[in-house]
Amino acid sequence: MTQRQLLDLSLVDEWPVPHVATGVTDPDGVLALHGDPHRIFRLASISKLLAAWASLVAVEEGTVDLDTPAGPEGSTVRHLLAHASGLDFDSNEIRSAPGRRRIYSNTGIEVLADTVVEHSGLPFETYLREGVLDPLAMTATTLEGSPAHGVHSNVLDLARFGRELLTPTLLAPETVAAAFEPAWPDLAGVLPGIGRFNPLPWGLGFEIRGTKDPHWTGVGNSPRTVGHFGGSGTFLWMDPAIRRACVCLTDRPFDTWALGHWPALSEAALAPLS
Repeated sequence: MTQRQLLDLSLVDEWPVPHVATGVTDPDGVLALHGDPHRIFRLASISKLLAAWASLVAVEEGTVDLDTPAGPEGSTVRHLLAHASGLDFDSNEIRSAPGRRRIYSNTGIEVLADTVVEHSGLPFETYLREGVLDPLAMTATTLEGSPAHGVHSNVLDLARFGRELLTPTLLAPETVAAAFEPAWPDLAGVLPGIGRFNPLPWGLGFEIRGTKDPHWTGVGNSPRTVGHFGGSGTFLWMDPAIRRACVCLTDRPFDTWALGHWPALSEAALAPLS
């Protein structure tokens, strides 16, 4: 992968974290790296983006359909991807009828993966590897446990995934458009660790920035920015307005420290190239 040190990401050296690695890419290659790009971190909920991409590959292959029933009665693959199934955050409790509330759910992503397994006959790790990781040469990335939060990877591999989001090669344009547009756009909900929003826009696996304030991305990120942050102190976003993706991996759990530092890194990632 081409590497061009055209942005200054050194502000992360002042962060109160044991380890940090970050990178920015555009469609042509990496614009900047800082920290050890080979160091493996637990992605936590960034894992959901990879699980979603693999599940959308399954949709295009005909293994499942977005309208395949999955989860609580009345819920589908589409509901699970958009955190609109009504399932609780981390249990099988049903807290709402499908399509009524945006309830962020690890369980929903796990049920989604189980549905792909049921219809394909393959372990989800195999489907993820053969459908996403191998084609993108993400050789350092592994799934260890839940597809909702169990992926481990490094900055270089996630920069490759960021380039896939910028210029998709594994999914058709109409599938990508659906992934990056709000599903059930009027639903309200809580963005964990940040607050309640009405509406809380979410695509098929991807949080959509919209006009949320506060937010973990930068004030300069466009409303069309999509991505995810993880409870292990990680984030990945792709902004189609500026055609860049930013990855940041740390090993300090998400808390108020992150909201105090992450937006400034996003602004650095959006800066004009030197």
